[in-house]
Amino acid sequence: MNFAQAVTDRTRRLNTRLCVGLDPRLGEYRDAAHLRAHTLDVLEATAPYAACVKPQLAFYEALGLEGMRILEDVCAAARTLGLPVLLDAKRGDIGSTAQAYAQGWLTGRHAGTALTVNPFLGFETLTPFVETARVSGGAVFVLVKTSNPGQADLQGHGVSERVADEITRLNAAEDGEYASVGAVVGATHPQDLAAFRARMPRALLLLPGLGAQGATAAQLAPAFDAGGTGALASASRGVQYARGLDVPASVQAARTFRDELNAALA
Repeated sequence: MNFAQAVTDRTRRLNTRLCVGLDPRLGEYRDAAHLRAHTLDVLEATAPYAACVKPQLAFYEALGLEGMRILEDVCAAARTLGLPVLLDAKRGDIGSTAQAYAQGWLTGRHAGTALTVNPFLGFETLTPFVETARVSGGAVFVLVKTSNPGQADLQGHGVSERVADEITRLNAAEDGEYASVGAVVGATHPQDLAAFRARMPRALLLLPGLGAQGATAAQLAPAFDAGGTGALASASRGVQYARGLDVPASVQAARTFRDELNAALA
């Protein structure tokens, strides 16, 4: 199965729409080995409640080569657990550089099956990422309307809608229920979810901001299709550090987010 099929299948089988983010902050740990062990423990313990896992690349890059080794271990463990991997890197560049980013972060042991990408250098910069994802059975999630308060500086005035329309155009050439080009729409913008769902009917929506950024599951139902699929609500700090480094608390947080999302759809 490709990424979109795997996520949709897992949503239906396990009745979960939660994307668990893994953003390990070195300051929380004794050392890198402690960080690695806790991150892998959280991953394994919360997997039954997750439709996919989303490592944020910045936190692994901050650890240098050791971080890349930990990222490889996280990706390998996720695949063993049957969890699709969405790497949050927000890459975007031109020409051969974009192609290198696509090759580097959509293929290989350290890479995700899916990748977040930034379209604001122009739509042609998406082409290498989309083509690589299609060949590898992966996906890209294009930034449309992000969860941060300052997003309106560049994403307002119809810009987000224009990006959404480009995503729909790219997906028109593909078969299947959901296509390989998804969209990032912040869960912190619940008033916009229905419009973006209608505007991008074949795009998986990634909804960051659940938990620590203030978004609540009860507001997110408009992002999903009539069958309860088509979107992933992401929680990172609210799961990994639900109560310090207490892994059972992480499990309880993941279970609660899952149940709250299901209740919103019910």
